[in-house]
Amino acid sequence: MPQDSLQYCSASDLLAQLREGSLTAEALMERTLARIAAVNPDLNAIVALRPAEELMEEARKADAMRAAHVPLGPLHGLPMAVKDLANVKGIASTQGSPLMKDFVPTEDELFVSRLRAAGAILIGKTNTPEFGLGSHTFNPVYGATRNPFDGGRTCGGSSGGAAVALAADMVALADGSDMMGSLRNPAGWNNVYGFRPTWGWVPSDPKGDLFMHPLSTLGPMARSPEDIGLLLDVMAGPDPRQPLASGGTPVMPLPEPDPMRIGWLGDWGGAFPMEDGILDTCEAALKTFADLGHSVEAVAPPFPAEKIWESWITLRSFAVAAGLRVFEGRKEHLKDTAIWELERGFAMTAQQVQEASDLRSDWQRAAVRLFSDYDALILPTAQCWPFPVEIDYPREIAGVQMDTYHRWMQVVLPVSLLGLPCLAVPAGFGEAGLPMGLQIFGAQGQDQTLLALGQQYHGATQWPQKAPPPG
Repeated sequence: MPQDSLQYCSASDLLAQLREGSLTAEALMERTLARIAAVNPDLNAIVALRPAEELMEEARKADAMRAAHVPLGPLHGLPMAVKDLANVKGIASTQGSPLMKDFVPTEDELFVSRLRAAGAILIGKTNTPEFGLGSHTFNPVYGATRNPFDGGRTCGGSSGGAAVALAADMVALADGSDMMGSLRNPAGWNNVYGFRPTWGWVPSDPKGDLFMHPLSTLGPMARSPEDIGLLLDVMAGPDPRQPLASGGTPVMPLPEPDPMRIGWLGDWGGAFPMEDGILDTCEAALKTFADLGHSVEAVAPPFPAEKIWESWITLRSFAVAAGLRVFEGRKEHLKDTAIWELERGFAMTAQQVQEASDLRSDWQRAAVRLFSDYDALILPTAQCWPFPVEIDYPREIAGVQMDTYHRWMQVVLPVSLLGLPCLAVPAGFGEAGLPMGLQIFGAQGQDQTLLALGQQYHGATQWPQKAPPPG
């Protein structure tokens, strides 16, 4: 099959061709490696790429298994690269830190083992910020990943390498993780889809504390919600070692959504400063939902944004410090933002953590009332357009000074604080030709409903396919 015919194919189409025999895993791997060789040197999305001869041999083995009619997993023969915060057996897993640059795991993390069991061929890693901190993908091990729509701009993060690999057609499916927008912001800034599932739907690796930190989650990214559902069903499922992980239920196939009442939260009543053009771009995208038969209306802020922020920065530092405490004696090797989180987490009292959780509980109660009136809510994926790749984070937005390294991403917190399911969808492009996205979120457990709504929207817009990056 000519390689051009595989350009921007969906994962579902590629897997169907593999099953039918009209495409071999060997030919798909050859095309994947050629595409990476052509575009990755400029973008730096794929890192720790395995040797081509190893990957081609693994693809030939996948073809031999299919020819032998042995039972195969749903991702059999599909190349994937794993975000470099996760451990993958035999591949350097650096987390973007010089402290970890020589670490090669001897076993897979839980979700990685599920990808492998499903038949995915793991080709390498996708780039991420150091320890996943900050929504800008750069680190001292691999350098910066660049936005494919403007190489002088950031791609976001922390799942920035994954988003760019999808947008530039180096892979058809990607995993990511999300504490503070890391599946949503890079999806919006790279014209693809990212899904933060209900917390516990995709269990984390069953190590360390299992109870205290329900903020971060693993999730899928793709160029359509249908492909996201395909990967979600592989990544999801309970694990008996993790009592708080619900595991979720299968979401595929996605149903046709009923007419829904959708609330538009905009800039949260002015609480979230926005650069010019973002709200206009997002509001133009909202018209698609109305055209599809859904009701869309503006919603007043349902809870004080500053209380959400106050709860978040305490609980986040508490969680990040717990993860970084093994490096407490080597802080000189950490970046400033990691040191800031570590020192804040170590300094806070138990009562401060309790007060933050009380605020979170108040927001949960308010959200339940809100979701009794609305089937889904929408916010932008970011408060600014992709900024220059040379800076570490924005110091101001629309004339408002940012008082921390992550305040500029405050728009993602209503979702993150409660572990709500949220689909980031492309919203279109601003005057400078840069992408923006929408966060579509709902009550806990409404994962399939959100993906179905997103797939309907995708059918009407086709942004990743209609507007791929130049080159």
